[in-house]
Amino acid sequence: MENQYLHEVAITAIILRQAQDKSGEFEYLITRRSPNKKRFPGKWTVPGGKMETNDYLALPKDTEFYWYNVLERTLKREVKEEVDLEVVGVEYLTSLATVHEDGSPSLVISCIADYVSGDVKLQEGETDAFEWVTTEESKKYDLLDGIYEEFVMADKLKKGTREEWKRA
Repeated sequence: MENQYLHEVAITAIILRQAQDKSGEFEYLITRRSPNKKRFPGKWTVPGGKMETNDYLALPKDTEFYWYNVLERTLKREVKEEVDLEVVGVEYLTSLATVHEDGSPSLVISCIADYVSGDVKLQEGETDAFEWVTTEESKKYDLLDGIYEEFVMADKLKKGTREEWKRA
């Protein structure tokens, strides 16, 4: 019998900044997955990636038994690798699970994070385009299913309302 407890763990960043038009809205960074990617080629999504054991094993433990801020550190590493930006204020937004066509189960933890600095520089082979978009503008892109609803959640969270994910 297969191990029912072993999942690939990934974390994604809905990176936000104030809209450049000073409208008071937020803009979110989206990236288009390279056409040679095994999963979801050519789809628009948000930066993120898989947690690696080196995200904690290479570091000293924060307490006798545990490493803390592992997901936050992983997210910051992935954002730096994929788009060369610095982010802060990582907050949990929602989570999702899937079983990919190859049978691999994945747990994805979706977070929001505030843009701090840097100019977008895409990681070769991972993504081939990027845009900063408002939630409304994001409708024009072929987003991975569920990302639009995460933008809606992020908008509401920044206005003080926390909601669970639901189809918009």
